[in-house]
Amino acid sequence: MNVDHPVVMGILNVTPDSFSDGGKYTDVEAAVRHGIELHRAGADIVDVGGESTRPGAERVDAETEIARVVPVIRGLTRAGVPLSVDTTRAAVALAGLEAGASVINDVSGGLADQGMARVAAEAGCPWILMHWRGHSRHMSRLAVYADVVAEVRDELLERVADALTAGVDPGQIILDPGLGFAKTAEHNWALSRHLDVFVGLGYPVLFAASRKTYLGRLLAGPDGSPRPVEDREAATLATSVLAAAAGAWGVRVHDVTATADALAVWRATGSPRLRSVPGSEKE
Repeated sequence: MNVDHPVVMGILNVTPDSFSDGGKYTDVEAAVRHGIELHRAGADIVDVGGESTRPGAERVDAETEIARVVPVIRGLTRAGVPLSVDTTRAAVALAGLEAGASVINDVSGGLADQGMARVAAEAGCPWILMHWRGHSRHMSRLAVYADVVAEVRDELLERVADALTAGVDPGQIILDPGLGFAKTAEHNWALSRHLDVFVGLGYPVLFAASRKTYLGRLLAGPDGSPRPVEDREAATLATSVLAAAAGAWGVRVHDVTATADALAVWRATGSPRLRSVPGSEKE
């Protein structure tokens, strides 16, 4: 599918404990209904995830994760919704692809499961490689950098090299700098400020800042309390437009309607046409 706008990836967490919408869509019918709504609102891809990756989150087993995502992916596939499966496990990715997803969104960039590269290579599907240093439970301890932009860039290029060695088509690789994953607020702002460094690597770049903690801290009230999750949408919109202006391939967001509207306004200023959306339609 060729588009003249940055890709909007709508978030659909079918988990009880995600930081923003945990527990809202654990029922399959409710999840499918919401996924259809996201697509109709302007999501080019709906990203279905069955394991929370919020800071401090405990892991679930692969069987639980598959049981959460596969029925939802099947239902949305029947409705004609383009889908990605958000997982760090090869078994879950394979199950999601077999159920109808066409993109793998791997927040570990292939580090959590060495089998993921084989799944991506054999499927020939787009694989989003996010910068990652460890699982949610202890990732805050790993947020140590001398130069966060250079180190994240170099570590992402290592993930790309491993993917290529495994036979992944370079045209199917998408990068994500991993805001909030083993990053402090200062790290997130530095990565946002220098997003052009990642765009300049020659791969599509996904930007995922939606409702994250660093935005809540930026907008803290007079008593220092972070802005509540549900009140971070205006800040999220600003990050999405700035990312698009910096050349991001896409943005991953909770509020698709507002994002699509904001990007429509940005496009009206005369933005250049971006590259095709890899994997947003099945052959």
